[in-house]
Amino acid sequence: MTARAPVFTPVLVAGCLVIMVGFAIRASFGVFQIPIAEEFGWLRAAFSLAIAIQNLAWGIGQPIFGALAERFGDRLAIVLGALTYAAGLVLSSFAVTPEQHQVLEILVGFGIAGTGFGVILAVVGRAASDANRSISLAIATAAGSAGQVFGAPLAEWLLGFLPWQSVFLVFAAAIIAVLAVLPMMRAPAPATRAELEAGMGEVLGRAMRDPSFTLIFLGFFSCGYQLGFITAHFPAMVTEMCGAIDPSGTLASLGVTSTSALGAVAISLIGLANIGGTLLAGWLGNRFSKKYLLASIYVGRTLAAALFIALPITPASVIVFSVAMGALWLATVPLTSGLVAHIYGLRYMGTLYGIVFFSHQLGSFLGVWLGGRMYDLTGDYTLVWWIGVGVGAFSAIVHLPVREAPWAPRGAAA
Repeated sequence: MTARAPVFTPVLVAGCLVIMVGFAIRASFGVFQIPIAEEFGWLRAAFSLAIAIQNLAWGIGQPIFGALAERFGDRLAIVLGALTYAAGLVLSSFAVTPEQHQVLEILVGFGIAGTGFGVILAVVGRAASDANRSISLAIATAAGSAGQVFGAPLAEWLLGFLPWQSVFLVFAAAIIAVLAVLPMMRAPAPATRAELEAGMGEVLGRAMRDPSFTLIFLGFFSCGYQLGFITAHFPAMVTEMCGAIDPSGTLASLGVTSTSALGAVAISLIGLANIGGTLLAGWLGNRFSKKYLLASIYVGRTLAAALFIALPITPASVIVFSVAMGALWLATVPLTSGLVAHIYGLRYMGTLYGIVFFSHQLGSFLGVWLGGRMYDLTGDYTLVWWIGVGVGAFSAIVHLPVREAPWAPRGAAA
């Protein structure tokens, strides 16, 4: 009897560490909204556009870094990503105009692409056995949530005694330091004979003509919209729209005495709850239809977001929403990446998932930018939040017609 392959391999551990550090930094950008805007007297939309451009650049860079990893090696792609990430952070620390921030966030976005899901999940997926692939993808995704748990509070804490420019430099050093784990990332490239015989152009062409690929692409849009908006604007939204914290209540006794602190804690709670939600999604993805699980997640998000904005925003509702949304936060990622691998194979998973992820980042760009723009026009985030409720419902619907079956071998396709 053959022993079952271990889930935790050096590749998975190293991939988790890279994603954790990269996502800790990325998840903290919403904390800088108010300090940077107040220092320079900018409208909220100015720094929001910088974060939005970061998300769009991340989406554009994802298939590029995926293709680089498949052509020249995963570790080279990750090194290039980390160096680009650090360069963007260092240069941004010297930026004094909105336009400078907006241009430099292109580098940050490309850096996130090189150290994020597209490259890391592809190498983790190739290194995992068939039986462990779904849960391995979930563990790597959950590592991003673990970074989110401490990223925003760490930024808030550092801002207590360092200027935001110095915090950017600290984060740049952190993303370079994590490259020390790269020697552990040696993964095979398992693929069927048909996948090895097919060139990238042929595989991409078939995917682009497949209605299921289009539906997966469209469905990932709302995930990006909701995550981008909440990451960039939720701390500020809580600061300004949440009711006062009871000075004799539980939150105050835990040291959360202001709504600004609650906003940072909310991002942390989302990340903490998402660790369990993502691992559960990975476990379920090995046992049930991924497309129906994805539709269920988007229905859950839609209901949670609608109830939150329809009811009075209080410290209690912020905590409840953060936990509920967190349980569904990145649960879509192992299911979506697993669905791409299941249908289209492992050989070009990084590139194909990178293309799908571009839709996610288009949504992120719109959620972040529209959040700042509509805030400046209306004075709050209510309308842009309801748009997010609508696109969540859209994603629940478009996943239902996906044909969840592996491609036929080369030559057998119609």
